[in-house]
Amino acid sequence: MNNSETSIKVGLARRFAAIIYDALLLFAVVFAASIPVMVPFNITYDHPLYFLYVFYIYGVGFLYFGGFWTHGGQTLAMKTWKIKVTDLEHNQISWKQAFIRYLVALVSWLVFGLGFLWALFSRDKKTWHDLASQTILCRTDKS
Repeated sequence: MNNSETSIKVGLARRFAAIIYDALLLFAVVFAASIPVMVPFNITYDHPLYFLYVFYIYGVGFLYFGGFWTHGGQTLAMKTWKIKVTDLEHNQISWKQAFIRYLVALVSWLVFGLGFLWALFSRDKKTWHDLASQTILCRTDKS
């Protein structure tokens, strides 16, 4: 797939719909991943190893997104909303691109969603994480 009209057709509303769906799925994954760590070690906010738990949870999130993005380009939510993340050249993104995409998307949220709102002003409707990882979001229901 090339960088053509298909990347332009993924608007912010469709992105946010997939994000909300993915958030629900990720919540279940994080909940399941937390049980074997939090319960035996009784990790709470004031636990000395809490910061390691936080890194673990972000790692689980990266494995969730990175795994789907590098193997098919779609999470379950992205399949439902008929969007796919692709590389500008190879049609499938690398783990390095997935990592950059994940980190920059987190930064985008930390600055009140400005990285996502960038798509409203970008000619190609690209977000910060699209630009940083050199990927595009394409509609799969369009030819």
